Amino acid sequence: MTRAKYYNPSAIVTTDWLEKHVGDENLRIFDCTTHLVQESGSSRPYRVVSGQEDYSARHIPGSGYLDLQADFSLADSPWAMTLASTGDVAKAFEKAGVSDETRVVLYSHNSMSWATRFWWMLHWLGFDNAAVLDGGLNKWVAEGKDVTTKVKSYLPGTLAISPRPRIFVGREEVLCTIKDPKKCTISALGPDIYSGKVPRYGRPGRIPASVNVPQVSLVDPKTLEFQPAETVAQKFLAVGADPKKHIITYCGGGIFASLNAFLLHQLGYENVSVYDNSMSEWGQDNTLPVEADL
Repeated sequence: MTRAKYYNPSAIVTTDWLEKHVGDENLRIFDCTTHLVQESGSSRPYRVVSGQEDYSARHIPGSGYLDLQADFSLADSPWAMTLASTGDVAKAFEKAGVSDETRVVLYSHNSMSWATRFWWMLHWLGFDNAAVLDGGLNKWVAEGKDVTTKVKSYLPGTLAISPRPRIFVGREEVLCTIKDPKKCTISALGPDIYSGKVPRYGRPGRIPASVNVPQVSLVDPKTLEFQPAETVAQKFLAVGADPKKHIITYCGGGIFASLNAFLLHQLGYENVSVYDNSMSEWGQDNTLPVEADL
Protein backbone atom coordinates (compact mmCIF):
# COMPACT_ATOMS: atom_id res chain seq x y z
CA MET A 1 0.00 0.00 0.00
CA THR A 2 1.40 3.37 -1.03
CA ARG A 3 2.06 5.74 1.83
CA ALA A 4 0.01 8.91 1.80
CA LYS A 5 1.76 12.16 0.97
CA TYR A 6 0.97 15.76 0.19
CA TYR A 7 1.33 15.92 -3.56
CA ASN A 8 2.01 19.64 -3.83
CA PRO A 9 4.50 20.52 -1.08
CA SER A 10 4.79 24.07 -2.42
CA ALA A 11 1.17 24.68 -1.34
CA ILE A 12 2.21 24.39 2.32
CA VAL A 13 5.19 26.54 3.33
CA THR A 14 7.07 26.61 6.62
CA THR A 15 7.78 29.61 8.79
CA ASP A 16 11.50 29.22 8.09
CA TRP A 17 10.88 29.27 4.34
CA LEU A 18 8.75 32.39 4.58
CA GLU A 19 11.29 34.17 6.79
CA LYS A 20 13.90 33.64 4.07
CA HIS A 21 11.62 34.82 1.25
CA VAL A 22 9.74 37.75 2.83
CA GLY A 23 11.52 40.23 0.57
CA ASP A 24 11.01 38.38 -2.74
CA GLU A 25 9.80 40.78 -5.41
CA ASN A 26 6.94 38.66 -6.69
CA LEU A 27 5.80 37.35 -3.31
CA ARG A 28 2.47 38.52 -1.92
CA ILE A 29 1.84 37.70 1.75
CA PHE A 30 -1.60 38.13 3.31
CA ASP A 31 -3.04 37.93 6.80
CA CYS A 32 -6.51 36.39 6.41
CA THR A 33 -7.64 36.45 10.05
CA THR A 34 -11.36 36.81 10.77
CA HIS A 35 -13.34 36.24 13.97
CA LEU A 36 -16.74 34.70 14.60
CA VAL A 37 -18.48 36.10 17.67
CA GLN A 38 -21.43 34.08 18.92
CA GLU A 39 -24.45 36.13 19.87
CA SER A 40 -28.01 35.46 20.98
CA GLY A 41 -31.19 37.09 19.72
CA SER A 42 -30.10 36.93 16.08
CA SER A 43 -31.13 34.73 13.16
CA ARG A 44 -27.45 34.20 12.44
CA PRO A 45 -25.34 31.83 14.55
CA TYR A 46 -22.52 34.35 14.85
CA ARG A 47 -21.35 37.84 13.96
CA VAL A 48 -18.40 38.14 11.59
CA VAL A 49 -15.70 40.48 12.90
CA SER A 50 -12.83 41.62 10.71
CA GLY A 51 -9.30 40.79 11.81
CA GLN A 52 -8.10 44.22 10.67
CA GLU A 53 -7.40 45.34 14.24
CA ASP A 54 -5.33 42.22 14.88
CA TYR A 55 -3.40 42.92 11.68
CA SER A 56 -2.80 46.52 12.75
CA ALA A 57 -1.50 45.36 16.14
CA ARG A 58 1.03 42.93 14.67
CA HIS A 59 1.63 40.96 11.52
CA ILE A 60 4.35 39.28 9.52
CA PRO A 61 6.59 41.88 7.84
CA GLY A 62 5.59 42.57 4.26
CA SER A 63 2.07 41.17 4.61
CA GLY A 64 -1.15 42.86 3.60
CA TYR A 65 -4.62 42.10 4.92
CA LEU A 66 -7.56 40.37 3.20
CA ASP A 67 -11.03 41.07 4.63
CA LEU A 68 -13.23 38.07 3.84
CA GLN A 69 -16.63 39.53 4.73
CA ALA A 70 -16.08 43.08 3.48
CA ASP A 71 -14.34 42.42 0.16
CA PHE A 72 -14.92 38.81 -0.92
CA SER A 73 -18.48 38.01 0.21
CA LEU A 74 -21.98 39.02 -0.86
CA ALA A 75 -23.08 41.99 1.22
CA ASP A 76 -26.82 41.27 0.82
CA SER A 77 -26.73 37.54 1.53
CA PRO A 78 -28.94 36.26 4.36
CA TRP A 79 -25.91 34.24 5.49
CA ALA A 80 -22.46 35.40 6.48
CA MET A 81 -19.42 35.01 4.22
CA THR A 82 -21.40 33.90 1.16
CA LEU A 83 -19.05 33.67 -1.79
CA ALA A 84 -19.27 36.61 -4.20
CA SER A 85 -19.14 36.12 -7.99
CA THR A 86 -15.95 35.01 -9.72
CA GLY A 87 -15.60 38.48 -11.22
CA ASP A 88 -15.97 40.29 -7.91
CA VAL A 89 -13.66 37.90 -6.07
CA ALA A 90 -11.04 38.22 -8.81
CA LYS A 91 -11.28 42.02 -8.66
CA ALA A 92 -10.81 41.93 -4.88
CA PHE A 93 -7.68 39.82 -5.25
CA GLU A 94 -6.40 42.13 -7.99
CA LYS A 95 -7.00 45.17 -5.79
CA ALA A 96 -5.01 43.47 -3.03
CA GLY A 97 -2.07 42.99 -5.40
CA VAL A 98 -2.44 39.49 -6.83
CA SER A 99 -1.36 38.98 -10.45
CA ASP A 100 -0.84 35.99 -12.70
CA GLU A 101 2.91 36.09 -12.10
CA THR A 102 2.83 36.50 -8.31
CA ARG A 103 3.42 33.87 -5.66
CA VAL A 104 0.87 34.14 -2.82
CA VAL A 105 1.31 33.02 0.81
CA LEU A 106 -1.72 33.08 3.09
CA TYR A 107 -1.79 32.90 6.88
CA SER A 108 -4.19 33.43 9.76
CA HIS A 109 -4.25 33.54 13.54
CA ASN A 110 -5.77 30.92 15.88
CA SER A 111 -7.44 28.98 13.06
CA MET A 112 -5.83 27.74 9.86
CA SER A 113 -9.22 27.67 8.13
CA TRP A 114 -9.25 31.38 7.26
CA ALA A 115 -6.09 30.94 5.21
CA THR A 116 -7.38 27.74 3.58
CA ARG A 117 -10.63 29.50 2.64
CA PHE A 118 -8.67 32.08 0.67
CA TRP A 119 -6.51 29.35 -0.87
CA TRP A 120 -9.66 27.51 -1.93
CA MET A 121 -11.10 30.67 -3.48
CA LEU A 122 -7.92 31.21 -5.52
CA HIS A 123 -8.11 27.56 -6.57
CA TRP A 124 -11.72 28.20 -7.61
CA LEU A 125 -10.52 31.04 -9.85
CA GLY A 126 -7.88 28.81 -11.44
CA PHE A 127 -4.92 30.42 -9.66
CA ASP A 128 -2.57 27.71 -8.41
CA ASN A 129 0.57 29.54 -7.26
CA ALA A 130 -0.67 29.98 -3.69
CA ALA A 131 0.39 28.46 -0.39
CA VAL A 132 -0.75 28.32 3.22
CA LEU A 133 1.71 29.09 6.01
CA ASP A 134 1.88 25.97 8.16
CA GLY A 135 1.05 26.92 11.75
CA GLY A 136 0.07 30.44 10.72
CA LEU A 137 0.85 33.50 12.80
CA ASN A 138 0.72 31.41 15.99
CA LYS A 139 3.77 29.38 15.04
CA TRP A 140 5.57 32.44 13.63
CA VAL A 141 5.17 34.32 16.92
CA ALA A 142 5.96 31.25 19.05
CA GLU A 143 9.30 30.98 17.27
CA GLY A 144 10.16 34.59 18.05
CA LYS A 145 10.20 35.70 14.44
CA ASP A 146 9.83 39.39 13.61
CA VAL A 147 6.43 41.07 13.56
CA THR A 148 5.56 44.62 12.62
CA THR A 149 2.76 47.20 12.72
CA LYS A 150 3.81 48.73 9.40
CA VAL A 151 0.92 48.45 6.93
CA LYS A 152 1.77 46.89 3.58
CA SER A 153 -0.12 47.80 0.42
CA TYR A 154 0.76 46.10 -2.85
CA LEU A 155 0.18 47.70 -6.23
CA PRO A 156 -2.98 46.37 -7.92
CA GLY A 157 -2.51 43.25 -10.02
CA THR A 158 -4.13 41.63 -13.04
CA LEU A 159 -5.60 38.11 -13.06
CA ALA A 160 -6.63 36.10 -16.11
CA ILE A 161 -8.95 33.67 -14.36
CA SER A 162 -10.02 30.18 -15.48
CA PRO A 163 -12.81 29.33 -13.00
CA ARG A 164 -13.42 25.81 -11.75
CA PRO A 165 -17.16 25.95 -11.03
CA ARG A 166 -17.39 22.61 -9.16
CA ILE A 167 -14.99 23.79 -6.45
CA PHE A 168 -18.00 25.31 -4.66
CA VAL A 169 -21.47 23.75 -4.70
CA GLY A 170 -24.90 24.74 -3.46
CA ARG A 171 -27.76 23.10 -1.61
CA GLU A 172 -29.27 21.36 -4.64
CA GLU A 173 -26.11 19.41 -5.42
CA VAL A 174 -25.67 18.55 -1.74
CA LEU A 175 -29.27 17.31 -1.56
CA CYS A 176 -28.53 14.93 -4.44
CA THR A 177 -25.60 13.37 -2.58
CA ILE A 178 -27.67 11.96 0.30
CA LYS A 179 -28.58 8.71 -1.48
CA ASP A 180 -25.70 8.60 -3.96
CA PRO A 181 -23.07 5.96 -3.08
CA LYS A 182 -20.60 7.63 -5.45
CA LYS A 183 -20.52 10.73 -3.26
CA CYS A 184 -19.35 11.39 0.28
CA THR A 185 -20.37 14.41 2.33
CA ILE A 186 -18.11 15.36 5.23
CA SER A 187 -18.89 17.70 8.11
CA ALA A 188 -15.87 19.62 9.36
CA LEU A 189 -17.70 20.75 12.50
CA GLY A 190 -17.10 19.44 16.00
CA PRO A 191 -18.83 16.23 17.16
CA ASP A 192 -21.17 18.19 19.46
CA ILE A 193 -22.67 20.12 16.55
CA TYR A 194 -22.53 17.19 14.12
CA SER A 195 -24.44 14.95 16.57
CA GLY A 196 -27.09 17.59 17.26
CA LYS A 197 -26.14 18.05 20.89
CA VAL A 198 -25.42 21.73 20.21
CA PRO A 199 -28.06 23.28 17.86
CA ARG A 200 -25.96 26.22 16.70
CA TYR A 201 -27.44 26.42 13.21
CA GLY A 202 -31.15 26.33 13.90
CA ARG A 203 -32.35 22.76 13.75
CA PRO A 204 -30.00 20.40 15.60
CA GLY A 205 -28.12 17.83 13.59
CA ARG A 206 -26.39 17.33 10.27
CA ILE A 207 -26.95 16.69 6.60
CA PRO A 208 -28.26 13.10 6.36
CA ALA A 209 -25.71 10.43 5.43
CA SER A 210 -22.81 12.81 6.07
CA VAL A 211 -19.79 11.73 8.08
CA ASN A 212 -17.66 13.71 10.52
CA VAL A 213 -13.99 14.70 10.29
CA PRO A 214 -13.63 17.80 12.53
CA GLN A 215 -11.21 20.26 11.03
CA VAL A 216 -9.54 20.71 14.43
CA SER A 217 -8.49 17.05 14.32
CA LEU A 218 -6.42 17.75 11.21
CA VAL A 219 -4.04 20.23 12.84
CA ASP A 220 -1.67 19.99 15.77
CA PRO A 221 -3.47 21.53 18.77
CA LYS A 222 -0.30 23.25 20.01
CA THR A 223 1.49 24.44 16.87
CA LEU A 224 -1.52 24.58 14.49
CA GLU A 225 0.61 22.81 11.88
CA PHE A 226 -1.19 20.40 9.60
CA GLN A 227 -1.06 16.80 10.77
CA PRO A 228 1.19 14.45 8.75
CA ALA A 229 -0.28 13.26 5.47
CA GLU A 230 -0.54 9.65 6.68
CA THR A 231 -2.55 10.73 9.75
CA VAL A 232 -4.90 12.91 7.73
CA ALA A 233 -5.40 10.26 5.04
CA GLN A 234 -6.36 7.66 7.63
CA LYS A 235 -8.94 9.97 9.18
CA PHE A 236 -10.65 10.44 5.83
CA LEU A 237 -10.45 6.80 4.77
CA ALA A 238 -11.88 5.74 8.14
CA VAL A 239 -15.17 7.52 7.37
CA GLY A 240 -15.45 6.20 3.82
CA ALA A 241 -13.96 9.11 1.91
CA ASP A 242 -12.75 7.05 -1.05
CA PRO A 243 -10.62 9.06 -3.52
CA LYS A 244 -12.83 7.75 -6.35
CA LYS A 245 -15.88 9.48 -4.88
CA HIS A 246 -17.01 13.07 -5.25
CA ILE A 247 -16.28 14.55 -1.82
CA ILE A 248 -18.29 17.51 -0.53
CA THR A 249 -17.17 19.18 2.68
CA TYR A 250 -19.36 21.45 4.76
CA CYS A 251 -19.42 23.23 8.13
CA GLY A 252 -21.26 26.30 9.37
CA GLY A 253 -20.45 28.73 6.58
CA GLY A 254 -17.89 27.13 4.26
CA ILE A 255 -14.79 28.12 6.25
CA PHE A 256 -13.82 25.08 8.36
CA ALA A 257 -14.86 22.96 5.38
CA SER A 258 -12.15 24.61 3.28
CA LEU A 259 -9.44 23.18 5.54
CA ASN A 260 -10.74 19.65 4.99
CA ALA A 261 -11.04 20.31 1.26
CA PHE A 262 -7.56 21.79 1.07
CA LEU A 263 -5.97 18.73 2.70
CA LEU A 264 -8.04 16.31 0.62
CA HIS A 265 -6.78 18.10 -2.49
CA GLN A 266 -3.20 17.91 -1.22
CA LEU A 267 -3.67 14.16 -0.68
CA GLY A 268 -4.52 13.76 -4.36
CA TYR A 269 -8.33 13.69 -4.25
CA GLU A 270 -9.39 15.01 -7.64
CA ASN A 271 -13.09 15.70 -7.08
CA VAL A 272 -13.57 17.84 -3.99
CA SER A 273 -16.12 20.60 -3.41
CA VAL A 274 -17.07 22.93 -0.56
CA TYR A 275 -20.73 23.59 0.21
CA ASP A 276 -20.89 27.36 0.45
CA ASN A 277 -23.21 28.62 3.22
CA SER A 278 -23.29 25.08 4.64
CA MET A 279 -25.36 24.65 7.84
CA SER A 280 -26.08 28.37 8.07
CA GLU A 281 -28.38 27.78 5.11
CA TRP A 282 -29.28 24.11 5.57
CA GLY A 283 -30.18 24.34 9.24
CA GLN A 284 -32.61 27.23 8.72
CA ASP A 285 -34.49 25.66 5.78
CA ASN A 286 -37.25 23.35 7.02
CA THR A 287 -37.65 21.84 3.54
CA LEU A 288 -34.19 20.27 3.82
CA PRO A 289 -33.72 17.04 5.81
CA VAL A 290 -31.56 16.75 8.91
CA GLU A 291 -30.60 13.86 11.16
CA ALA A 292 -29.30 13.87 14.71
CA ASP A 293 -28.17 11.49 17.45
CA LEU A 294 -30.85 12.62 19.88
